[in-house]
Amino acid sequence: MISPLDRWSFFTRQGLRVAWYMGHYFATQDFRQAGRETPQSHPDKSPPPRSNSFDLFGELAALFRRDLDNVAQGLYPLPRDHDGSLAEVLSLSRAFFADVPLAAERKNAGAGREIYDPGLAREFPDYFLQNFHYQTGGYLTDESARLYDTQVEVLFSGTANAMRRQCIVPVAQFLRGRDQRNFSLLDVACGTGRFLRFLKEAFPRLALTGLDLSQPYLDEAGRHLAPYAAVLEKGQAEALPFPSSSFDLVTSIYLFHEVPREVRRRIAAEFLRVLKPGGRLIFMDSLQLGDRTGFDGLLEAFPRNFHEPYFGDYLRDDLRAVFSQAGLRPASVETFFLSKRIVCEKL
Repeated sequence: MISPLDRWSFFTRQGLRVAWYMGHYFATQDFRQAGRETPQSHPDKSPPPRSNSFDLFGELAALFRRDLDNVAQGLYPLPRDHDGSLAEVLSLSRAFFADVPLAAERKNAGAGREIYDPGLAREFPDYFLQNFHYQTGGYLTDESARLYDTQVEVLFSGTANAMRRQCIVPVAQFLRGRDQRNFSLLDVACGTGRFLRFLKEAFPRLALTGLDLSQPYLDEAGRHLAPYAAVLEKGQAEALPFPSSSFDLVTSIYLFHEVPREVRRRIAAEFLRVLKPGGRLIFMDSLQLGDRTGFDGLLEAFPRNFHEPYFGDYLRDDLRAVFSQAGLRPASVETFFLSKRIVCEKL
């Protein structure tokens, strides 16, 4: 049962977050519109619809109502988004605005591979060595990891965490009536650990492992997860460093649109391999073409502002077929604002 005070507090906090991050978005509009479009400019965690053909605030309200309904059903606790202290939030805001003109310069120059280096190419797959979103450092620096969540929330107008939390629901359904201490979960491409913290707050005794290809992002995840315990491993999603049948649950959020088509298929095969029989994959990424009426034009227009070289192909990839061919049975597909969640079972 949610008290009227908790309900008021939740919607007030979320409203303030939306206003804060949306304000950042509009304050940088001139930089986003500057520069030429390039063939490599593709979308990702891109901004919500801002045209008369979409009821933006209706969409936002529906997402947050669902978020609170999940709490009322006992699926996870009342969210605390952990954006940091006021001083930390203001510091991140200053750093965000400092990076915007640098990203605009890269966009203008079509410099989506600024971080590429032959030495790094011996350590990382080629697709990873990009300045995704034209951000400084790609995914390979401490400052990039520190700024990432702010940048994503600006692009999603403060809804990224709420969309991620929809992946807690299938975890809660899987664990219902079971002793969570007997189960384990792997989060593939865990990034800065936002989703892992949500899971720990909901299921403190569930054994969690996070995997990412970036050590700075894993370091940021470790800081964000404190004081909770979770195993954090560096490695590639297409070659998971774990034995077969190691995990009851595998989650993956916002990964597939950032890898080539053939890599998506290798990752899906790895999901199957590390899952135990009867285990579940809980997957989330961007909407695809045809998922929601009226959104296709928006999705195809996203490449104007962001370097996302694999997003165009992702929009047209048949994810049900990808998972089915890997040996996973898609059990449910549902959309939440700009994201889509697919739950699959390993038979």
